[in-house]
Amino acid sequence: MSIGNSPEDERPFENEHVEADREEARPSIGRALQQARIAAGLTVDDVSSATRVRMNIVHAIEADDFSACGGDVYARGHIRTLAKAVHLDPEPLLAQYGDEHGGRPAPTPAAPLFEAERIRPERRGPNWTAAMVAAIVAVIGFVGFTMFQGDDSGNEANVAEGSTPGDSASPTTKTKKPADPKPDPSDSAIAAAPQDKVTVRVAAADGRSWIAAKDHNGRMIFDGVLKQGDTKTFQDSSKVHLVLGDAGAIDLFVNGKKIEENFQPGSVERLTYTKGDPEAG
Repeated sequence: MSIGNSPEDERPFENEHVEADREEARPSIGRALQQARIAAGLTVDDVSSATRVRMNIVHAIEADDFSACGGDVYARGHIRTLAKAVHLDPEPLLAQYGDEHGGRPAPTPAAPLFEAERIRPERRGPNWTAAMVAAIVAVIGFVGFTMFQGDDSGNEANVAEGSTPGDSASPTTKTKKPADPKPDPSDSAIAAAPQDKVTVRVAAADGRSWIAAKDHNGRMIFDGVLKQGDTKTFQDSSKVHLVLGDAGAIDLFVNGKKIEENFQPGSVERLTYTKGDPEAG
């Protein structure tokens, strides 16, 4: 008879080793986000500008330090935001965070809700401004109607006295010409682009997109979101650097010439343009 452990007794230990190997094979949350960012060709500065998450928090999360987030709720929100910015599915990372930090986040304390209730503005009284505007419009309409009726009575009197309507001095109504559409300031900037500078126009033609622009010294000259139909024009003495959050939604014009690039929707593009013929850097 054998006194040692049976094969059945050793199986739980083998399963524990298998699970441990799987945990070691799976990268940490911060490591997965860092690898995806590098694969997308983005810097920490790019991700911070695109997501509005401070650079020190991005660095801390990539080092698997979530203490700077301010709690589980904010940590999960930052993980989701950073994952989308580097084209990574956030759900597996959120599940991994829950496994490592105790499942679902604790409910939000009720104190802020009561605080918001205390500072809620009181009900406003009647909108007297709107009432006054309506009254003024009514008075103007009544005066105009009265003047129109008076003009009609005068014309009828002239006809009764034997004069023709053509003989009476009728007021001449001048037809206002439609105002010429104002030229787009961006178009004017492109048309008047000096030869010794580089002029770049960015137009959100097919949707909204985050845009960042820097001059030749690396100084940020614009950082924001263009809504569909918005345009921005940038000029520099030698060079303009661009980061397009959704390049597929953007039309580019460099020194008066449209850049014919087949950018894909949702793709992030980093471009540099200089004087002379447009050339993507």
